[in-house]
Amino acid sequence: MTAKNKSLFEFSPAPESIGHIQLKKQYDLFINGKWTKPKSGKYFKTINPANEKLIAEVAEAGEADVNMAVSAAEKAFKGWSSLSGKERGKYLFRLARLIQEKARELAVIETLDGGKPIRESRDIDIPLAAAHFFYHAGWADKLEYAFPNRKTEPLGVAGQIIPWNFPLLMAAWKLAPALACGNTVVLKPAETTPLTALKLAEIIEEAEFPPGVVNIVTGAGATGAAIVNHHKVNKIAFTGSTEVGKIIQRATANTDKKLTLELGGKAANIIFEDAAINQAVEGIINGIYFNQGHVCCAGSRLFVQESVHDEVIQKLKARIENLMVGDPMDKNTDIGAINSKSQLETINKYLKIGKDEGLELFQSSCSVPKKGFWCKPTIFTGAAQSNRIVQEEIFGPVLAVQTFRTISEVVQKANNTPYGLSAGVWTDKGSKIFNLTQQLRAGVIWANTFNKFDPTSPFGGYKESGFGREGGVHGLESYLKLND
Repeated sequence: MTAKNKSLFEFSPAPESIGHIQLKKQYDLFINGKWTKPKSGKYFKTINPANEKLIAEVAEAGEADVNMAVSAAEKAFKGWSSLSGKERGKYLFRLARLIQEKARELAVIETLDGGKPIRESRDIDIPLAAAHFFYHAGWADKLEYAFPNRKTEPLGVAGQIIPWNFPLLMAAWKLAPALACGNTVVLKPAETTPLTALKLAEIIEEAEFPPGVVNIVTGAGATGAAIVNHHKVNKIAFTGSTEVGKIIQRATANTDKKLTLELGGKAANIIFEDAAINQAVEGIINGIYFNQGHVCCAGSRLFVQESVHDEVIQKLKARIENLMVGDPMDKNTDIGAINSKSQLETINKYLKIGKDEGLELFQSSCSVPKKGFWCKPTIFTGAAQSNRIVQEEIFGPVLAVQTFRTISEVVQKANNTPYGLSAGVWTDKGSKIFNLTQQLRAGVIWANTFNKFDPTSPFGGYKESGFGREGGVHGLESYLKLND
């Protein structure tokens, strides 16, 4: 490392141990409380994106396997839904405690399979997953209070399809409310990150859930399509890309399936001149570089008031130079590996588009490992509304910066996108916060912070970011029939 690039701080490697992790070489499907081989006999590989090494082979569920899983869930529904809310809550409490007990193991597997820094898996993903089960366990026997003067009934079999960016947390987001409300579930994790969901299946076994209440089938798009199109599935919950969400919406349009979609985003992070600049810079970093930018609500569009633009950019560049990019298993690492080769190709495509559009590119001067999938934290300055990197979701550590002068100007720019999932506002004035939050078309708006989540708070979007809410009391409604 040259003197020019030498960081103010030098950290000795602090790798997390993986010796205690118990992973199988091959995983089958979890159907009706048993591990079941796929009828096709097909398996696919899941690799560590940081070094491209094989971790395990995972069963690829076909239509026949999905049929078995749905039948098991349908059969289990009568018994599970007839349990008292108190009893269902006990199961969920037990599951939450076991997740806490196995938190270290789950965090390591999450990082191995997904490429995110171990600090994030350990401190955010796993604790939040447990918190979701605890929270919904508490609601299981209180649904009559959540919806006063309404009779609540579970829907039946819920088909749930989750993405690769927060594998265990997304599983918890989906499973916890569905089970608390008395539904049974067929869950499909993403094909690039199936391992924590399969580990969760082992924990569900240990918690002695009745067979068929939770079924986990692994595979790619065809497996998800088989769940979506199954005539005995009563509810579809999907988190993923807007393109796939549109396909699912069309597929369920002429059915009586209940549907919630949590799709893409292109969040505006707005910095006013009266904001605490140093705090705002940390918020920008957390907003776009958390989980390598693999976050649907990432603050990928930065709007800086003109008078403080130079100061913010100067401090942002200096802060980026101190971010540590490398081994996700190292506790010092800030930015880990990109989840897959195909996602890295997508990010690189947009980097080229940004340069071709004439924008000024800044990247950290850090080095990255030769093996694996890596992208340095990136800023594009001088962006305009017409630029593709401003309008299209990149899903990587790429920030597009624009300036503004007035509130009306920034509101117009922030809302000028097909998406409407999240936004952030940084200012010292409470009145300005309330004014902005009323005008911004986003489902979640953070004030003087970013990317903070809580199971009690509903999450979801407008426009092409989807519909329906997950978390909080609002999230329960998606899994219930409400009768007067």
